[in-house]
Amino acid sequence: MHRTDAKPYWNTNVARHQDILRAVPEECGKALDIGCGDGLLARKLTARATHVTCVDSSPEMIARARELATGHSGIACVEGDFLSIDLPARGYDFVCSVATIHHMDFEAALVRMRELLRPGGTLVVVGLAREAGPAEWAATIAAAPLVRITKALRRADSPQGMPVADPYMSYGQVHATARRLLPGVRYRRHLLRRYSLTWHKPRS
Repeated sequence: MHRTDAKPYWNTNVARHQDILRAVPEECGKALDIGCGDGLLARKLTARATHVTCVDSSPEMIARARELATGHSGIACVEGDFLSIDLPARGYDFVCSVATIHHMDFEAALVRMRELLRPGGTLVVVGLAREAGPAEWAATIAAAPLVRITKALRRADSPQGMPVADPYMSYGQVHATARRLLPGVRYRRHLLRRYSLTWHKPRS
């Protein structure tokens, strides 16, 4: 059977895909998906960008992404550490990363993402953070019943072999660091235990 038609799945990362796709600039030439996993988002991005490069450090995941990319034109799957692999500076109109940046040095990763964007390009990061302080814990506890119900109703699932790591930064630390490195960044904390950063690189 042709593996271009993988069984659809949903999880709290996939839940953010529609917002990410809406952020892709009009007439997007090149897009970069960092920490692509099995390439689900990268395949979706081919409807919005002429060429999509997807990167993952896991040999198992990038092999799966290549397998599922068969039949999708304009995808290049690259195995390697995002912080050290060779990628063109100012080479992308759109850069995104979902549930990956907490596996890396946060500041170094954001700086590199910023450098890879062309002037006028858009960056979207969806990430995980830990709770620190009463306000952050209160938000998590209040949302917990709805999160459990949503996951059960949607039958949340993830590809086998997906690397996992606990977040080491709090929501407040993420927000403060992003504001310092990406002036004008839009930060949002989402219901299903994710945050997002959306930033438009100045044209000059």
